[in-house]
Amino acid sequence: MSTAGQSPQAATGRSTAMAAFAAVTVLFFAWGFITSMIDPLVAAVKGIFTLSDAEAQLSAFAFFIAYGVMSFPAAALIARVHSVPSILTALGTMVAGCLVMLAAANMAIYPLVLAGLFMLAAGITILQVAANPLAAALGDPKWSHFRLTFSQTFNSFGTFLGPLVGAHLFLEGVEVKDGETISESVRAQALAGIDVAYFWICGLIIALLLFFWVSRRIVDNAVPPAPIGSRASMGELIREAFSSKWALLGGLAIFLYVGAEVAIGTQMALFLNSDAVWGQSDAPFGVPLLGFAMGSDGVTGVSLQEAGKAVAFYWGGAMVGRAIGSAVLALAPAARLLAMVTAIACILCLYIVFAGGVSAGFVALSIGLVNSIMFPLIFTLTLERSTARAEATSGLLCTAIIGGAIIPVAVGALSDSMGYAMAFILPALCYLLLCGFAMIAGRTPPRAAAAASTVH
Repeated sequence: MSTAGQSPQAATGRSTAMAAFAAVTVLFFAWGFITSMIDPLVAAVKGIFTLSDAEAQLSAFAFFIAYGVMSFPAAALIARVHSVPSILTALGTMVAGCLVMLAAANMAIYPLVLAGLFMLAAGITILQVAANPLAAALGDPKWSHFRLTFSQTFNSFGTFLGPLVGAHLFLEGVEVKDGETISESVRAQALAGIDVAYFWICGLIIALLLFFWVSRRIVDNAVPPAPIGSRASMGELIREAFSSKWALLGGLAIFLYVGAEVAIGTQMALFLNSDAVWGQSDAPFGVPLLGFAMGSDGVTGVSLQEAGKAVAFYWGGAMVGRAIGSAVLALAPAARLLAMVTAIACILCLYIVFAGGVSAGFVALSIGLVNSIMFPLIFTLTLERSTARAEATSGLLCTAIIGGAIIPVAVGALSDSMGYAMAFILPALCYLLLCGFAMIAGRTPPRAAAAASTVH
């Protein structure tokens, strides 16, 4: 026995699991960065292609609809070939999506932008289905909430950087307020920025693909062995997921959460840039870190590019919140914590709707802080209670990310007709329903606990 009272084999197993967990966490960062680039892209295409808010939100629709199309095929793929081949397939698909985005930027064709975003998201969907349960499984089960939340913290770091880079590349000189048009030179510059961004993203993905190819044995050795006879067809996984009440409830919760989070993020730059919020105010430049990141151009009010950079703090709040949440989860029950943060998010949205003004801009950015731990909490609470196998439940939960396609378009239509502040009423309703999900989860013990109480 080792000095710690455990066998060398057990110590080696723990080290292997930690290395595999680190490799998976790198993937969380990558897809966070790519996903948050959608926020400045929505604002950019609105100006480049002269679109309404709802039409610009089709960029989010094209990206997140891939989750509805690809999640169960991804779950079936993972059930058959397991994690590493699935991850390599996902990264290859994402490289192809980047190449389509490069063509779209050079040809200035909006439908081609939508096709490229769909392909990128199809690859990310496979990563989500594979990596979320994998992160939860790599280690002691009692720390599954902690591990997934910790990985999501790195995902949030990626989402923090994405809007800063995207706003810098996509939005210089772009304005979308009523009565304003952009010049051909500004339009060409924005398209060139999109080209540059996805060229480097393509390089990043290729590097990750090579990294995971080299690390494939580490992950394979750390993944818990699949039970004999565990492989299932896509149809079997769908039937199994839809037979579980908790898989369905969790799917609805993910639909609402992702829809609200994405709708707020993709509308944020347009909301902050509006004259009713920061469009005529220099107040945000007085906030040290925020003002520095936005980089005032010396003109009174917040331009669209400056507003786009501020969106990074919406996602930065999620990064900070997940880091804090990783520690809090060791002390507080997951369901109770989820109920608290969803209630706070609902109240913040209602403040924006009914109070508005300059302060509403700061309140909107702060929603990211309370959004921070919702996804991993919903995911693990559902996995613990679902009667379906992990692949089936994860497939349904990732399918439900389609909420990021549906709800943003609805919020865009509301902002077209009622204004950006009033459109926050729909995310408020989403958070209210999520609070109800958390309360139900708090009254329902995990399957393992329920089985133990039955036995004893």
